Amino acid sequence: MENNELKEKLIYINRITKVVKGGRRFAFSALVVAGNQSGKLGIAHAKAKQVSDAIKKATELAKRKLIQIPLKEGRTLHHDVVGKKGSGKVILRSAPKGTGIIASGAIRAVCEVVGIKDIVAKSLGSSNSHNVVRACMEGLLNQLTPKHISNLRGKKISEIIEKRG
Repeated sequence: MENNELKEKLIYINRITKVVKGGRRFAFSALVVAGNQSGKLGIAHAKAKQVSDAIKKATELAKRKLIQIPLKEGRTLHHDVVGKKGSGKVILRSAPKGTGIIASGAIRAVCEVVGIKDIVAKSLGSSNSHNVVRACMEGLLNQLTPKHISNLRGKKISEIIEKRG
């Protein structure tokens, strides 16, 4: 895994104001997702005095915190999944080939950098980008792959896949 093949996406920038004796001090926070478009995903949030510094810090953090997400045929999820984080709730549904990414801003960015090509997603509850992204990550991590299910049940992978169809 090399850093030059990673794709980063900026999801949200926030301006933070601190009122001090001499006036106002501004700082910026950035939420960034990074991934290699074939199953690796990292999310990070960072703060700095300048917008560009905040984005740079968040991007570097996201690249360091990469985790592997299991994908079916390298394009969609293995099954429908619900992710919850805080008051954010996200429903992620696997979709047939050619569907595309049917999702809003934050979830769309996560799906693009992770390499999901076909998905239908709906965000419920909180519209806060931080909660939505974390809920999406939670849902992606809660997937059960056929390999994992076969280990739990003590069966072969072929037995599980053929019964699903």
